[in-house]
Amino acid sequence: MTETIQDLFEHGLEDIYHAEHQLLDALEDLEEHTEREEIANAFAEHREETQTHIDRLEEVFDMFGEPPEKEECEGIEGLIEEYEEFLETDPSQEILDYHNMAAAEKTEHYEIAAYGNLIPLAAQMDMGDAADLLEENLREEQDALEELKTLTEEFDMEAIPA
Repeated sequence: MTETIQDLFEHGLEDIYHAEHQLLDALEDLEEHTEREEIANAFAEHREETQTHIDRLEEVFDMFGEPPEKEECEGIEGLIEEYEEFLETDPSQEILDYHNMAAAEKTEHYEIAAYGNLIPLAAQMDMGDAADLLEENLREEQDALEELKTLTEEFDMEAIPA
């Protein structure tokens, strides 16, 4: 039962912990299914960063006095399922490369919202060190989103039939 700020924080922490693990695998898939090198490299870099996010979350669990646990993150699961269904449509490589960036942007927005909601809860519970770690993850997610937006803006749409 979720009745306290601590309960809410723990629920959110378990949710984003699960999401980051799911995204670790999803980013590998995005990298493998992307032909354009600069986009594939961005996915590879963010995959490494995602492992760092997981490590930081485990530190937060330690500060919280709880072992790391996952709560199924239905939001990320839905985005991954949506992506897998899109792959089944057998898109051209140009369409797939663009779609991969769009799919990654969606997950970044989700992660940004999740971290943005956890930080004030940690602060409310006087867990400043935990809030700082979560803030680091948030900043890196925001940077990843900006990088994806730049890649999307630079994408040559001329290669895709109208």
